[in-house]
Amino acid sequence: MATSKPHLKELADFLKTRRDRLTPADVGLPSGTRRRTPGLRREEVAQLVNVSTTWYTFLEQGRDIRVSAQVLESLAQAFRLTSEERTHLFMLALQQLPPEIPHGKSTVSPAIQRMLDHLAICPAYVVGYRFDILAWNQPACALFGDFSRMTTRERNTIWYFFTNTAHRQMLLNWEGQAHLMLARFRSISGRYLGDVELIELAEDLKKVSPEFRQWWSQHEVESKLEGFKSYEHPIVGHLVFEYVLFQLTEAPELTLIVYTPLPESGTVERLQQLKTLMLKT
Repeated sequence: MATSKPHLKELADFLKTRRDRLTPADVGLPSGTRRRTPGLRREEVAQLVNVSTTWYTFLEQGRDIRVSAQVLESLAQAFRLTSEERTHLFMLALQQLPPEIPHGKSTVSPAIQRMLDHLAICPAYVVGYRFDILAWNQPACALFGDFSRMTTRERNTIWYFFTNTAHRQMLLNWEGQAHLMLARFRSISGRYLGDVELIELAEDLKKVSPEFRQWWSQHEVESKLEGFKSYEHPIVGHLVFEYVLFQLTEAPELTLIVYTPLPESGTVERLQQLKTLMLKT
């Protein structure tokens, strides 16, 4: 079938060559018998990308169909494309560059850590775009637990929110706050489509949290930057905070989260009690 747009013909040829250079064993699929195709079959690619065989066939035929960035990221992973090949794929399919995928673990500067340490009455921490807590202060440990004694996965805020039973029991309106947390996670994941660690984190959460598994399919997207949280702590009682999220200009993949005790709520005094108890243990 003739195509009216040259870039679609180029896309079709590019996809076919990438499909031909892989074998089922390369992508963890059974080889089967009576294979006439030198590489992967179209239906195998469709299975890897989670689209219909008909849709992928249309794409490889160069038809003018709608393609999302998410599907392109899945194709890039399925075909094991290099960075240059991934860029080429996006330019052919969407006529635009792909979203940047950060590499390596983000770090927090000493200046940011000093600022955290000087927030004497405000629990605060810094998270990376994968929701890992990278730096924190003593009030945050008093409220949420000693982060230095947690594993990397336990110190991930979305994982902590959906799996930490003590935090769930302590946080009032856990379900409403969990919806907001998941919506922010979905929003951030959308910015970094194809990030393997974010994908694995979501898949692992589906396995361990019924709520995450159910709500993930609703595709809620929101990035609320401020609000209120109330806790009923088993030792010191009622705590009320106003929280604010700040994106760090020098490192935009990092977010500073600060919990400010609500005035006249008694939270400052109770939080100080928690800090004192933590120092004694």
